Amino acid sequence: MNGYTAHPVPPTALEELRATDDAGRVPAPVTDDEGGAPLRCCLRRSRAGERIALVSYAPLRRWAARTGADPGAYDEQGPVFIHAEECAGPEGDGLAFTNAHRTVRRYSAEGRILGGQLVEPDGFAPALHKAFDDPAVAFVHVRAVEYGCFLYEVPRPD
Repeated sequence: MNGYTAHPVPPTALEELRATDDAGRVPAPVTDDEGGAPLRCCLRRSRAGERIALVSYAPLRRWAARTGADPGAYDEQGPVFIHAEECAGPEGDGLAFTNAHRTVRRYSAEGRILGGQLVEPDGFAPALHKAFDDPAVAFVHVRAVEYGCFLYEVPRPD
């Protein structure tokens, strides 16, 4: 989508989350009988019969640990679905789950929220352009509106 690439939960974080999530809980994998869960490891919906786990994930905390930033009170954790075992990751640009209302939350290089935007299903590309028109925006988090859950990160394009 015009040079933007979604970053799912990183593979090293997935390994850790499959053992102990960011809330300190051991995941309880289940077989998804119906399918349709938004998987943050490969950025697609689960298929019936796949083994998945619902884990607590702190994306900003993990980003801050990699970059040395201090997100302060902006640190948060929330539920995300992942495959219970290693998967192939996303295909293409990974910009998934854009066929519904979403929130694009903008962050500075220091991990501070710079604002957000409610995005209509057909307005995703313009919302990303608008976010990155601000030179202070280092990355955005795409989130579900109905639950506020983290879906994926989009870094500033090169």
